[in-house]
Amino acid sequence: MPGNRAVIYKGPGDVAVETIDYPSLELKDGPGVNPANVGRQIPHGAILKVVASNICGSDQHMVRGRTTAPSGLALGHEITGEVAEVGRDVEFIKVGDLVSVPFNIACGRCINCKEGKTGVCLNVNPDRPGSAYGYVDMGGWVGGQAEYALVPYADWNLLKFPDKDQALEKIRDLAMLSDIFPTGYHGAVTAGVGTGSTVYVAGAGPVGLAAATSAFLLGAAVVIVADLQKERLEQARSFGCETIDVSEGDPRDQIERILGVPEVDSAIDAVGFEAHGHGSDARTERPATVLNAVMDVTRAGGAVGIPGLYVTGDPGASDEAAKTGSLSIRLGLGWAKSLSFTTGQCPVMRYNRQLMQAILHDRTQIAKNVNATVIPLDEAPQGYSQFDQGAARKYVLDPHGLIK
Repeated sequence: MPGNRAVIYKGPGDVAVETIDYPSLELKDGPGVNPANVGRQIPHGAILKVVASNICGSDQHMVRGRTTAPSGLALGHEITGEVAEVGRDVEFIKVGDLVSVPFNIACGRCINCKEGKTGVCLNVNPDRPGSAYGYVDMGGWVGGQAEYALVPYADWNLLKFPDKDQALEKIRDLAMLSDIFPTGYHGAVTAGVGTGSTVYVAGAGPVGLAAATSAFLLGAAVVIVADLQKERLEQARSFGCETIDVSEGDPRDQIERILGVPEVDSAIDAVGFEAHGHGSDARTERPATVLNAVMDVTRAGGAVGIPGLYVTGDPGASDEAAKTGSLSIRLGLGWAKSLSFTTGQCPVMRYNRQLMQAILHDRTQIAKNVNATVIPLDEAPQGYSQFDQGAARKYVLDPHGLIK
């Protein structure tokens, strides 16, 4: 049986590549595993040889010590791989298939899954609705920043690429299907982006850039991306976005200079709970800043998509209320403007097949737009560090040297 090396969260600011158990078709005890899941049999699962596993901003929240993630947790929920083994109950997925893994773990059987709400599956996480690989309070499913990974309910969860050779040629793009491309697209769809829309995207990290890419794919006329990092704003401009440096002041004024009016049709929060202030407050954490800003700049009757992560427990928060996810948002402003809000995990399976087709038929260049950068598994600690310092890159881990 081959070994299995994985990226492990050791404590705030510290990750390491260590050897863990090779996956089995049984959920075993370990860091973050809910006791109710220990011993759970997975005859419906598949074991993947990981081809690509990306570092996500959501992982960074844990690594910064901003969640209750336990030391020893194997990280990684953005997984693309080749099927190495299947359980006895797997009928359609075969050994050798190249597949994308939605970061949401879903059973396909509960009422939410049947309604397409795979981000809040009721049967995979005893802690709460919804689950993900290698993430705090998500049931304890082992992360996929590793050489091998277990995926339950394989026939339901896995998206098979139709042509393996073609997929390997486009693997940098297809690796984005597990999370950030569908998540950015979900943000744009739920913000009501369509032909001719003007769009404000808060955050020029990978999800914000994916949201901007998605807005163009949906027909937006103008996409304005805001951030504090000049390198990230330059990356947004590289594929046609207008940009705003919010360290220079209120986004409303800067939007007016671009559009002639201080409002947009649609806004997307791709920042989440570690938001900083604008203008003179740019170096200070203000967790409600982006939520209030997107309400302010969205026209009456418009919509706001919120793919940015918000948590119920943040021990490193800047104030006591924020430590339990309570933020000082101007809900009255949103109500008065009749804005629509959509929050929560992206239900990846709602979009990943269509986005796969857009990639395979050259309708989008998501890897180029997010500056996908491939590194070996052993360089994961450096990738985390550089990403944390604001590098305008989406780091893709290549555990087996399969990405050309």
